[in-house]
Amino acid sequence: THNINISPSPAPNPAFYDDNNNVFDVTSFGAIGDCRTDDTSAFKMAWDTACMTTGVDSAVLLVPYTFCFLVKPTSFNGPCRTRLTLQIDGIIVSPDGPKSWPWNFKRQWLMFYRVNGLSIQGSGLVNGRGQKWWDLPCKPHKGVNGTTQPGPCDSPVAIRIFQSSDVKIKGLTFKNSAQFHVRFDNCDDVVVDSVTINAPASSPNTDGIHIENTHNVQIRNSVISNGDDCVSIGAGCFNVDIKNITCGPSHGISIGSLGVHNSSAWVSNITVTNSTIWNSDNGVRIKTWQGGSGLVSRIVFRNILMVNVRNPIMIDQYYCQTKNCANQTSAVIISDVLYANIKGSYDLRSPPMHFGCSDSFPCTNLRLEDVDLFPYKGQLFENPFCWNAYGSMQTVTVPPVNCLIEALPGC
Repeated sequence: THNINISPSPAPNPAFYDDNNNVFDVTSFGAIGDCRTDDTSAFKMAWDTACMTTGVDSAVLLVPYTFCFLVKPTSFNGPCRTRLTLQIDGIIVSPDGPKSWPWNFKRQWLMFYRVNGLSIQGSGLVNGRGQKWWDLPCKPHKGVNGTTQPGPCDSPVAIRIFQSSDVKIKGLTFKNSAQFHVRFDNCDDVVVDSVTINAPASSPNTDGIHIENTHNVQIRNSVISNGDDCVSIGAGCFNVDIKNITCGPSHGISIGSLGVHNSSAWVSNITVTNSTIWNSDNGVRIKTWQGGSGLVSRIVFRNILMVNVRNPIMIDQYYCQTKNCANQTSAVIISDVLYANIKGSYDLRSPPMHFGCSDSFPCTNLRLEDVDLFPYKGQLFENPFCWNAYGSMQTVTVPPVNCLIEALPGC
């Protein structure tokens, strides 16, 4: 296990860097790497130098093994003149909590802006030190007598990649972000491969990977455990392929929430395959607010093992974070969703399948094929829940989803 005082697993053979004049080691720019000294300016200087390198195909910004670097919130900006690899083999830590945080940089810790052809990789650790953020009284049940107190609550995202393309993150460990661990906004051509993300199950809003207005995405071969969604997919995303993810404890893999504050959301061509979700509040979920508009379509959940999951399969078009959300007629439409070869066990506190669809805009073309879900403990089966859900069982399903409406709406 990584922590601030323990070095990451062995670094790649140093020969990887030999005979390469395009390596920019942050320690050569004055970074100390003792976990206490502010190394932000050295990182920025190394980034700017590597980014502006000309006459070469690529450059490497090296965060070396055995060092632990304290880096304050900062933005690493492009466009760069060459393809850039940020090779993190050491440890990077954030300032320790809100009182150590610069007042003018609340929303994210490390941002990469308008960088095309960026790889962030290595055997190292990125530690967001989120505990003091999670303990703020504005967080759920952290105030006096278990209440939630009003007040500023802008917890930072650990890694935010914004308006960039051809981005790859590989091999790294991310730990204890104050909020989301890795977030992509307005990006194209993204690969996240072989990463590990860890935060306590009780940590609020610590999504593993969040994407928004981002397309042509591959997320694969990764292990995520945290206090919110392992992967969350926001508005404006399409062509997203998620496979070989081990997820849990967590809130599962989610599309949404979408349509908040009567907004429009369009999401399509999302596949989640060959993955395991365990000891989680949810499995595969689509959640939308009432009052929104747009469309979620062409979604495939296939070859997924559920282990003690409270809501293995869920569509919720009535998503609400308080108890007094007003009913509204408009909704983000949900259509063409396939659940295939989904097997395992569910926590008996909730039905194994929940299709809560809008009164005005029913879910359509929901298809279930080889779905077998059994109680994690005991023999008593819970019946699936359906409301205004149109679809069919392509094969015998356990438990049977007899509440689906076979005919199309209006027929």
